[in-house]
Amino acid sequence: MTAALLATGTGLSEVFAHPFMRHAFLAGVPVAVLAGVVGYFVVLRSQVFTGDALSHVAFTGALTALALGVDARVGLFAATVAVGMVLGLLGDRGRADDVVIGTVFAWVLGLGVLALSVYTASARASTNGAAGVNVLFGSIFGLSAARARTAALVAAGLILVVLLVARPLLFASIDEAVAAARGVPVRALGIGFLALVGATAAEATQVVGALLLLGLLAAPAGAAQRLTSRPYLALWLSAALSATAMVAGLSASYLLPRVPPSFAILAVATGIYAGAFLVRPRRQRPVPAPLATVGDAELARR
Repeated sequence: MTAALLATGTGLSEVFAHPFMRHAFLAGVPVAVLAGVVGYFVVLRSQVFTGDALSHVAFTGALTALALGVDARVGLFAATVAVGMVLGLLGDRGRADDVVIGTVFAWVLGLGVLALSVYTASARASTNGAAGVNVLFGSIFGLSAARARTAALVAAGLILVVLLVARPLLFASIDEAVAAARGVPVRALGIGFLALVGATAAEATQVVGALLLLGLLAAPAGAAQRLTSRPYLALWLSAALSATAMVAGLSASYLLPRVPPSFAILAVATGIYAGAFLVRPRRQRPVPAPLATVGDAELARR
């Protein structure tokens, strides 16, 4: 099938001839890498439900901004980062429990419904009627060159921040008590990490949409944790698998125009996660042996 498409000039050889595809790859790959590295810690810290809640916060923030006549990206980042930090402040040692998350989740989702109602009733909705759909399902093929560059730069900056705090965050994620005893600011790290998750949710919403971004956060990271018990290898493997899902999904959507890019990206990510079970069918959810020694190694280095 691919050979036939290439022969007719509509295959992968023509992908980068189209500006919208160049912009999609320029923004999509860095955002996917960001989702991979942040998603690894989300899964390691058992905070997947928090990621789900922040995806709905992204929906509410974007629609509130649109209802107020402000750029949706302002609402995306302001809402997700603020709510992420609030969840950290309300939780023990920077980790919100399920009751806190569920309560905030329901309240914010209600605000989102209100914002959607206000926006659809306003005159602005007639000039940008697809905005709500774009927030929910992403609009990666509609990114301009400027927005794609901005998304890539923001994603690169957030990746750098994650890497700078990766070592103490890993220590705190594995054994909070020992990390706190050694002077690691566990609570501050937890709050800061949830702010990073919020910023990642805001970035990824522009690519795969608020409803689907949890899959990009969780599936590659879950596969990486299943495939290796080495923490830093799992971190980079999660980033690589997420980027692979992005590239394969965008390519599949280009070759099959009726397949939405968000669906294609998440389908590949889900396939990668399912494939990890085939590779390691008997392995339980790990608390890896090398991870158990990270705290001791940290102590020895100090």
